This record gives sequence, C-alpha cells and structure tokens, in this order.
Amino acid sequence: MRKNYTSKYKAEAVLEVLREEKSLSEIAGRIEVHPNMLSRWKNMAIKELPTIFDKSNGSNQREHESQIQELYAQIGELSSKLNWLKKKSGIEL
Repeated sequence: MRKNYTSKYKAEAVLEVLREEKSLSEIAGRIEVHPNMLSRWKNMAIKELPTIFDKSNGSNQREHESQIQELYAQIGELSSKLNWLKKKSGIEL
C-alpha cells in the first residue's frame, strides 16, 4: 500500500537533508522513508527553487486563468451560433 505524504512533511524532510547534519540513510530511517524517495524530493525541491523567487509567477497564473475564461466564453458563443445556424439551415449533423 502506498503512503501519501503532505507537502509540509516533504518540505521538512528535504530541509533536514539539505542541512547535512545527518546522512541521508539516517534521516530516511528515522522518518521511515526510502532514501531514494528523499533523494527524489530533494532533487524536485532544488529544481523548483528558482521559481519561488519569481515575482511574475502570480501574475502569470492570473493571466493564464483570465485567458482560459475568455476562451470558454468564445466556445460558448460559437456553440450558440453553430446551433442557430443548424436550426435555420435545417441541416442535421
């Protein structure tokens, strides 16, 4: 059975690994996680670290969500027009 770990749990484990006060194996044994899993979490954290300090990250997210809403609105409008045209032309698809 797979265990699911919270983000907070993973972050605390990675911080402990990064402190390098104990070996990876010691930390893994204490928190009952396989050393390979800790290594994977550490690599993920290091890879994503630069994005934490990216100020535009929040505005990019809002811009992306706004664009999605706009596209959904266009889809709705085009679907309505298509249905109207089908009805007026008498074409069944």
